Amino acid sequence: MFCQVIIDIVHENVASPFTYRIPEGMQLQPGQRVSVPFGRLQKEGIVLSLTEQCELEANRIRNVIEPLEEYAAIPPELMNLAEEMAREAHCPLAETLRLMLPAQMRGGRVHVKTERTACLNVTREEALSAAEREKRSPKRAALLRFLADENIHTVKEITSLVKDPNEALKKLAADGMIRLESEEMLRTPGNVFEQPEDPGFTLTPGQEEALEEILPCLNGKGGRFLLHGVTGSGKTEVFMAAVRSALNYGRSAIILVPEIALTPQMVSWFRSRFGPVAAVIHSRLSPGERFDEWRRIRRGDARVVIGARSAVFSPARDLGLIVVDEEHESTYLNDHHPQYDAREVARKRCDRENATLVLASATPSILSFARARRGDYMLLEMPRRVMNRPLPEVEIIDMREELENGNRTVLSGALRKALKDCSARGEQAMLLMNRRGYNSFVSCRTCGYVVKCPNCDISMTYHMASTDGLLRCHYCGQMMKPPAICPECGGKYIRYFGAGTQKVEEEVHKLLPGVTTVRMDYDTTGGKDGHGRILEEFRSGRARVLIGTQMIAKGLDFPKVTLVGVVAADMTLNLPDYRSRERTFQLLTQVAGRAGRGERPGRVIIQTYKPEDPVIGYAAGQDYRSFFEDEFRRRRHGLYPPFTLLVRFLTESVSEDAALAAANRIEQGTRKMLEAHPEWQKKLLLISNDAPSVKVLRGKNRRHVLMKLLVSREADEMIAAMNELSREEYENAEVWFEVNPTTMM
Repeated sequence: MFCQVIIDIVHENVASPFTYRIPEGMQLQPGQRVSVPFGRLQKEGIVLSLTEQCELEANRIRNVIEPLEEYAAIPPELMNLAEEMAREAHCPLAETLRLMLPAQMRGGRVHVKTERTACLNVTREEALSAAEREKRSPKRAALLRFLADENIHTVKEITSLVKDPNEALKKLAADGMIRLESEEMLRTPGNVFEQPEDPGFTLTPGQEEALEEILPCLNGKGGRFLLHGVTGSGKTEVFMAAVRSALNYGRSAIILVPEIALTPQMVSWFRSRFGPVAAVIHSRLSPGERFDEWRRIRRGDARVVIGARSAVFSPARDLGLIVVDEEHESTYLNDHHPQYDAREVARKRCDRENATLVLASATPSILSFARARRGDYMLLEMPRRVMNRPLPEVEIIDMREELENGNRTVLSGALRKALKDCSARGEQAMLLMNRRGYNSFVSCRTCGYVVKCPNCDISMTYHMASTDGLLRCHYCGQMMKPPAICPECGGKYIRYFGAGTQKVEEEVHKLLPGVTTVRMDYDTTGGKDGHGRILEEFRSGRARVLIGTQMIAKGLDFPKVTLVGVVAADMTLNLPDYRSRERTFQLLTQVAGRAGRGERPGRVIIQTYKPEDPVIGYAAGQDYRSFFEDEFRRRRHGLYPPFTLLVRFLTESVSEDAALAAANRIEQGTRKMLEAHPEWQKKLLLISNDAPSVKVLRGKNRRHVLMKLLVSREADEMIAAMNELSREEYENAEVWFEVNPTTMM
């Protein structure tokens, strides 16, 4: 027997499978990881297929060294998915196969954890009798009594109760009284929140209507749904009921969430309902935890998977349901190579495995809602909150008037009063400020000089510390002390402008002395359970005000929150990106939906310098339909996605000339391609070669060649050809090829 093996090397020169002989007695199957000789090295690979025939000369075929596991690490449906993704991304198959496995499995960097255990080899009565006769060694007698009570123990546990037990255990094992063995110990991620009690499944009429459409599809029929429900309408209860039904059919489910911050809450809810069959997959797990959770899923012990983007590749057995919660979030897009959209991967998996796909959001992406209107998804709408609770009352504050009235703080008069009233009533508040740090930039009042990062074309942000504050770059992490004298003109009038989450937190402390606050941003959520610790502090009521960036805006459910303040609603509205209006509407609508989810009504205060902007008004009214129609019309008129495809080559180099030369060569190559295919030219609406808004990033100069294509079969052919162009060698420059990139900056 022979096997075709994909070597775990991402390079075009070794992208094709290699043939190896399977030694006598060795059993292999497609998807299994193997160790094989490769040149003078020993490499890992994945078996692609088996065959009894081989056209190569016998002396040219080498033997597989050994299988790395006894089972196929990648099941057939994920092997097929990896092959399809490799074709579409025009990348080596080894690159997409890596997505299907925990990274630490490669190279044997993580192993099954075992612990020594001791258990009785005789009956309990015989052990107790032997303990009575054990006069010479009280330690052996104690161990026998201990094991007779509990039957089995890890040696680690025994050591905590009996000092230095090893010699005594060895003697008891030699006498045949006990067995010393190694037992596999799973590293299961701990619960971040206390387990709530299962409240049962008393669904509202709106939830019942949505569920009635989903349930018939879960037993192998498959279906595609867009669940559009206002914030607080109880979409999660619909997921849980659907998951329970899938489990009853003997199938598995995957629940995707956009932020690690949401994972502990979702895991807590699902574990309270489904117990140990729920597993969690996300980047903050330790390598051992991720490996063991993956193995529980692969073995079928865990049949409900909750996690961020990468969880879509989990080897769930008999997949019946994938839910993509907050489907509008850009975090489902993977910018690194190979690029993928977890929503599209979920759709492909459901198509392959006859599973049901549910995309859910209070603010669906323009593309998803347009597809639902076209009939690609069945649209399920939940327009009312649970128990008919009212949507929060929204007030828009014009910050220009606040300035005219002499208020130069980050909090308007209305928000300050609302915070005091909320605190006096013993309720909780959330404040959104979508920029971390203390001040957003430092400038010289004399000449206008702004302190920028030496590695990036970005102004540095001032961060307060326990001692001296520092300027930080939010792109590369560079830190420096703020200047006392302007390096440009020598002036002494250095001033700090703008605000971030630290500044807002300081203002709240001044306003509400003695009230505990927590801040949730990139600076405070480091470490394994960073998000969970902060959220538990707020959930428990120990903290009364939660201040954070956009990570607090979606999916979180705190019944005691009655006030939400948006400190700077315009921040994302003016970004140089065609999606800035959509993202602003989603952010404001989502964060407003955190208020009034319990028994008490909610209030939202939105501070803005552009109260007349329609996007602010649509978000204040939670009016998705009107926003969609307005935005859809604007994109059709401007020929933006989903009516077109935006394609760009991004070149980066430490040399400005090298980045420019690579961009020029790409532009020339693209134009030659168009000359050779006149039919393609009709589908190209725009081609430009210039610098992006961030010209230097992490010490590298940047250029981009941007194109706008009409959606068509020819466009797919053009993209495939352009991808090949991006893989050519460029002197002293890196080239990235992106289709509808998540950011244009």
